Amino acid sequence: MAIEKCTSCNVPLASEGWTKFSCPKCGETIYRCHDCRHQSIPYECKKCGFLGP
Repeated sequence: MAIEKCTSCNVPLASEGWTKFSCPKCGETIYRCHDCRHQSIPYECKKCGFLGP
């Protein structure tokens, strides 16, 4: 099983506090690490280009 990576910073999601959710525009899975979530680092959907906080 491959370890997923944060969509914003590309860090492997091996520690606690990360989340995954569907892109609001296309439904692609977005992964966010604890740090990017709490610092509101922007992310971009790799499939459709949607930008989110």
